[in-house]
Amino acid sequence: MSGDAARTIDPEFPHLAPDVVEGYRNAPETMVAEIIDGELLAMPRPHRQHVHAASALGEELGPPFRRGRGGPGGWVILDEPELRFGALPDIVIPDLAGWRRERVPADFLAGTEPPFITLAPDWVCEVLSPSTERVDRGRKLDLYRREGVAHVWLVSPALQTLEVLRRHDLGWLLVATFAGDTAVRAEPFDAVELDLAGLWSL
Repeated sequence: MSGDAARTIDPEFPHLAPDVVEGYRNAPETMVAEIIDGELLAMPRPHRQHVHAASALGEELGPPFRRGRGGPGGWVILDEPELRFGALPDIVIPDLAGWRRERVPADFLAGTEPPFITLAPDWVCEVLSPSTERVDRGRKLDLYRREGVAHVWLVSPALQTLEVLRRHDLGWLLVATFAGDTAVRAEPFDAVELDLAGLWSL
């Protein structure tokens, strides 16, 4: 390897191609940059309907499952955490992710460094949009299954649906699909009824 080539290796990402690292580091604020299998995926920031659905879902789950108000508690739930897995690494930013508290260390929320999380969540939610759905249903699901994520929710504001997936030895098992303005119980948060209407409307 020549001296010039050696200087292109980024010490934080020695296994990634220089152009991938550059694209990730310099992605404009209007884009969300992720890396899967060494490939840079840059997608537009989500539109307001997408953001509203994610925010409303976090508001529904927070009191009973994060705070234990009207529910069992026992979860840490974060909006848009940066997750890094593996040696490359793979870098993804789900809309929401949750960890069972018994799995997280006491200093999980302490400090500011590193700004990313390497502990795989127990639950992930991806809100689908035209620019992200193919990746969310394909490569990201494969990645989450590889890392042992137990449940994934796929939320479609356009179709007003919630798909509940459970990790299985052979792939993902579609446990349920809920639609419209209904109250549902969806694992792993089935201890409390969830009102879907709030995800689609103000």
